Amino acid sequence: MTEHVEWSEAEATAAPAHAPVTPADAADAARLVAFGLQPKLQPARDQEYTELLRRYREDPPFARLADAVAAGLGLVVLEVSPRAGMAVTAAEDSVFAVRMGDYARRASADSGDRFLHGLAHLAVAALAFPRPEDLADDGYIGRVSVNGVDAFVRQACRRLEERAGDQGENTDPATDAPGLEAAWRIWARRSSTGATKDARRLAGSTTGIVGKAAAFLTDSGFLQRTGDDAGGTYRTTARYQLQVRDMAGSAAMAELLELGVVPVTDGTATLMPTEDTDDLELAAEAGLPFHS
Repeated sequence: MTEHVEWSEAEATAAPAHAPVTPADAADAARLVAFGLQPKLQPARDQEYTELLRRYREDPPFARLADAVAAGLGLVVLEVSPRAGMAVTAAEDSVFAVRMGDYARRASADSGDRFLHGLAHLAVAALAFPRPEDLADDGYIGRVSVNGVDAFVRQACRRLEERAGDQGENTDPATDAPGLEAAWRIWARRSSTGATKDARRLAGSTTGIVGKAAAFLTDSGFLQRTGDDAGGTYRTTARYQLQVRDMAGSAAMAELLELGVVPVTDGTATLMPTEDTDDLELAAEAGLPFHS
């Protein structure tokens, strides 16, 4: 009898088998993914979001269910944490994927501006996280400004022209030539603010293009606007850091950083060469929040 009682008590305290997934579980998992698709929503300000994040971390079957829901929608889960919430990015075949061509067409009637819009996003990412250790540090906050990004790219234009001149290469390619180097040279020809008498920032000017990129990144929860100085100042969010880490490294980003970007945190930058550029290599997974 004693043995039976001891066995029964041990059996009662053993870990129970996982309960089958219920429709309520599926609804909660989908709800968590829906929260993740609201990039501006901060978990600390929504009790339900906070509770679902806690459940994801503490309940492995629920976490697998939420991951499956995200995968079914063509989403990749980057991180699930109190700092970033459920941070997701769209796979190339997802209905949520944003493509640079579509973005550029919405931003400008000139299809030739596609390269310039891509370059603006590339420059913001490079300026926000200029060193690999910045991209790796969860506590790092990058700061950029519209005018700083524009000046940054214009310095890149000058460096590229100097390099091409030293190598005896043609420094004036056709405006429709493919490749980011051509885009840099087109950028150099474009007015910074436009031709209006009061120098208002026109949409087709380079600061207008950078401003459009910054507004898009802010609406997507990647940047937070901090002021109006220098054409608009911004700070990065945890989601943007995760996004830049996740995207595959691009040759264009590598070429930009190889010009000698000096690490900064005040929203400006210089492309003057440094004594030691060994620590300026491209972080392994830096890139753009777009699909080609």
